[in-house]
Amino acid sequence: MLKNKHIILGITGGIAAYKSAMLLRLLVKAGAEVQVVMTPSAKEFITPVTLSALSGKPVVSEFFSANTGEWHSHVDLGLWADAMVIAPATACTLAKMATGVADNMLVTTYLSAKAPVFVAPAMDLDMMAHPTTTRNLQTLQRDGVAIIEAEAGELASHLVGKGRMAEPETIVAALESYFAKSEQWAGKDVLITAGPTYERIDPVRFIGNFSTGKMGYALAEEAAKRGANVMLVSGPVSLKAKHPNITVVSVESAREMHDACVQAWPAADLAIMCAAVADYAPAEYHHKKIKREGHEVPVIELVKNPDIAAALGQSKREDQVLVGFALETDNEQANALDKMRRKGLDFIALNSLKDADAGFGVDTNRVTLFAADGTSTELPFGTKAEVASSILNHINL
Repeated sequence: MLKNKHIILGITGGIAAYKSAMLLRLLVKAGAEVQVVMTPSAKEFITPVTLSALSGKPVVSEFFSANTGEWHSHVDLGLWADAMVIAPATACTLAKMATGVADNMLVTTYLSAKAPVFVAPAMDLDMMAHPTTTRNLQTLQRDGVAIIEAEAGELASHLVGKGRMAEPETIVAALESYFAKSEQWAGKDVLITAGPTYERIDPVRFIGNFSTGKMGYALAEEAAKRGANVMLVSGPVSLKAKHPNITVVSVESAREMHDACVQAWPAADLAIMCAAVADYAPAEYHHKKIKREGHEVPVIELVKNPDIAAALGQSKREDQVLVGFALETDNEQANALDKMRRKGLDFIALNSLKDADAGFGVDTNRVTLFAADGTSTELPFGTKAEVASSILNHINL
């Protein structure tokens, strides 16, 4: 999967830099074209001569060559790459990446990269466990950076714990897995809904729910990162889509979301109904604000909104995949399976409001994925970005 791929290998100043030579050798052996970018401190641990000999390319470390004045364009490097992997990634470099401190060639290249970025952290166990490092890794993950987890073992300090850079073979496997997924998803058309819907009562009031859209936006980013063309039909949220492969269609009401989805569905390979759509809307819209003073308490009559997932399920072709979400408060599994059957879904992702670290507003999720063939999988607990990746891993297009 790495043959003829353009890979930027970023190396920072940590003792694990010695492993980067083996990583570089494995990447080249797999057929990749590798450009090494080092931080100045990385040269204290491994020489540019060694890395240049292994890659067949001059190593880039400074913004320009001291002897010739030749400028090294981080922008050109960012456009050239199919992937960027930083291994080892020290606590210092992770902090600079998370906050945009562009004071060396490696971080400016990261900020210019259009391709997916992977980091393999390496540091002592206390630094690894520090809240600052945890926060920086979470920030990078939200920004779309893939974290190749550090491993536990004996460290340079001779302490034992988590902080060892992942082995070169593990890092290569992560890159191969990414490109394999990209091949499957490249050019596919994916429809995703996200966020709440607002059903207007009058010009200042509405019926809605507490959805923030985080799960739907995470799914959209993950699908786009894998090469899909994503239409994200979004209710009112404060989030912004980041990936250029995502087209956002902003809607407010369930009927607007229904119409947008029905129109887009015939051209889609996959639809994921992640939005928290209001089941009901006021039967009457009051064009002026309903006043409290001098009026009886209003009675708001409700009417059913159209069922978007069911509408798509009724017209689904054999070559299309339809995924729904179920957020339940009781009889979770029975209600989810019934919903999947009634709406003609291929999969349904179930989470529960009983879990404080899942559902509306939080950055993490707990999901059990049920398939129409009767199988079920409890996905690993994680950030919504990680859960989005796990969900898409179970879908074959």
